[in-house]
Amino acid sequence: MKAKPAAAPRPSRARARTTSIAAFVVLAALVPTTATASGTQEVEAELPYVCALPSGQLPATVRVSAEFPERAEAGEAFTPSDVTTTVELPAEAVADLTAQGAAEVRAATRLAVGVAQNAATATATWRGGSEPVALPGSGPLTLVARGDVPSVAGRSDGDLTFSAGALAVDLALGAADPAAADPGSLTVDCALAEDAPDQGLLATVPVGTDERAPSGSPSSSGPAESSGAPDDDGQPDGPGDGRPERQSERSPKVLENTPGAAADRDDVPPCRYDEQHPPTDVSLNAYVTGYANVKKMKGAAYLPPSCVLIEQGLPVPGPPDPEYLIFDTLSYANFHYRERKQTPPFEATFLSFDFAPVKATMVLEQTAPMRIDSRMKIRLSDFTTITDTYVRAPLVLHVLDLEVNGTPLDVGSECRTETSLTSEDPDPANFPGDHLVLYGRGEQLIGLPATGYLLLSGGALSGEATIPAFTGCGSDGEDLDRLLTASVSGPGNHIKQVQGQTCAIAAPVFPSPENEGQCTEDLQPYEIPVAER
Repeated sequence: MKAKPAAAPRPSRARARTTSIAAFVVLAALVPTTATASGTQEVEAELPYVCALPSGQLPATVRVSAEFPERAEAGEAFTPSDVTTTVELPAEAVADLTAQGAAEVRAATRLAVGVAQNAATATATWRGGSEPVALPGSGPLTLVARGDVPSVAGRSDGDLTFSAGALAVDLALGAADPAAADPGSLTVDCALAEDAPDQGLLATVPVGTDERAPSGSPSSSGPAESSGAPDDDGQPDGPGDGRPERQSERSPKVLENTPGAAADRDDVPPCRYDEQHPPTDVSLNAYVTGYANVKKMKGAAYLPPSCVLIEQGLPVPGPPDPEYLIFDTLSYANFHYRERKQTPPFEATFLSFDFAPVKATMVLEQTAPMRIDSRMKIRLSDFTTITDTYVRAPLVLHVLDLEVNGTPLDVGSECRTETSLTSEDPDPANFPGDHLVLYGRGEQLIGLPATGYLLLSGGALSGEATIPAFTGCGSDGEDLDRLLTASVSGPGNHIKQVQGQTCAIAAPVFPSPENEGQCTEDLQPYEIPVAER
């Protein structure tokens, strides 16, 4: 067995998020701090599932890969990393989707993962999203999803086990002809097959002991049933018989955010409208932060909180659908730093070619406004709201300073990527040109807090970028273009960005005993988000 990581999800807001109009996300620094994995176990599990498709109950194969720590201490939170969920649907599924007029599909996955320790259990939801995939002419449909994974902490000593459970696959369908009718969407519910090995066991992490249990083997106690009342953080806390619980029976804690702390307000740039940028009735501002992987460097880079000014669009009716009410919204956003459409300068340190320490100071610069396209779908059967958002951001990476092994290199004043960082666009005919594409989904059930990304309350979005070649780097006849291009440029760089709660300038909400703060007294965003891996 073997496994791969994803980033931890944001906590759900105590209040319900009512609508999702637009989204914003920004690319993180692209020259990384090299990270090395020590004390980790790789897990890869191939599991049989049964999925409910229009043509009936059909077998499917689900492969889950991730990295877990070899061991942890009681109360110590950790996040499974490099998580990938690969779903292989049978050829009959392709026929079902083709019959609905689809030529391509994008998937969002929700995998229930049981977390057990001693005599107590909890459940975490592992979310993922895939790039658009063309439907094959024959054979199965393979969807590879990466996304958000909560942190987990064992409450006491004893093996902590992770087991795969129910899987939901939300399929957004795309037509071959842009002028054709929208084929809509489909949710496929899948259950773990009865003959799944070890009942879907993914990994075992010993807690509070120096002895490591073999990866993929059941713990000594095994998953146990628990039905106690929730404790102070909402998780089942005991055997449910009314007796005081033993410490060994406390449920593992599933944390909906990566451990970390928000930056101090004195350490982030101002984020407010001014005379040169007067607000309108639909103006919002927010901070964004995040990480970006650089595949060549096997590391991740951190973008500290940056200010974004957003002009929220108005929803208009979308294409007709017998199962949904659909509304589309177009919004625009810009960085705002010292009257420039760019991030503040940020530093990143990495190991070039695995041995030479390199420190770079960079900014991300816009070449045009960032476009935000959101589609909100209200399901008529139960009024569940689903919002899919695509952010198209033309961003050039500009290198200001560079040091190699402590020696400054003069990169000149025009060292940057040749074009914007790019992604594969799901609708290239309508959106040509070089730009990033990042995707997020928000979902809300009646009476429950929303999950995922919503513009007003923020959240995480993700995607993959190709870093172009560098140009203009060097001075006095020294050409550094090839060095940077060889070290950094290339495809397959995963990005995850987090936007904080927005401040609505026309109707600010200040902190009070009744309300969470959304705006400071001088109309800056109250929340400074924490980056998530």
